[in-house]
Amino acid sequence: MRKLTLADIKDLREYERERDAFRSEIIAMKKRRRIPLGDLLTIVFENAATMRFQIQEMARAERMLRDDQIAHELETYNELVPGTNELSGTLFIEITDDEALHYWLPRLVGIHDHISLVVGGVSSPGRAQDVERLTRADITTTVHYLKFTVSPDQQRAFADAPVRIVVDHPEYDADVTLTAEQRDELAGDLAP
Repeated sequence: MRKLTLADIKDLREYERERDAFRSEIIAMKKRRRIPLGDLLTIVFENAATMRFQIQEMARAERMLRDDQIAHELETYNELVPGTNELSGTLFIEITDDEALHYWLPRLVGIHDHISLVVGGVSSPGRAQDVERLTRADITTTVHYLKFTVSPDQQRAFADAPVRIVVDHPEYDADVTLTAEQRDELAGDLAP
């Protein structure tokens, strides 16, 4: 998938004109890309469009007008755009209660090392991104960034074979089979 460039990011006035329609489009897209993994976790698969939205919203909120400001955001968010033969996801620990956070965050240390994409019975473990900033030995963060390598055989099987997301952490497990709509949505990220 092509990375974003300065040319992809609209200036603030131009973005304001398209924002309502673009925002609606991204909300609908993210709904198809959001996969609950049991009661505590959700993964949202990212692509260039979802990352463009993040950059546009960040530029809007921070009133970024200079190319160097936008270039910094591009550098940051392009890391989450999947590369060739990849899917990219943001894993959320969906806990808002303070007591539950204090209970679960220490127990879920290393959760980013226990997420796999399984296509037609072949497993691809997630590779955590930005690990040095987001991990500690005693507690985990509520957001993790993952990439999954999808082999050519898995890509061919993607449309017809079961596609699952498996969590096999000692303190938490989940095994979710994607719907046909979710598979179709993610298959678009793997297209040349």
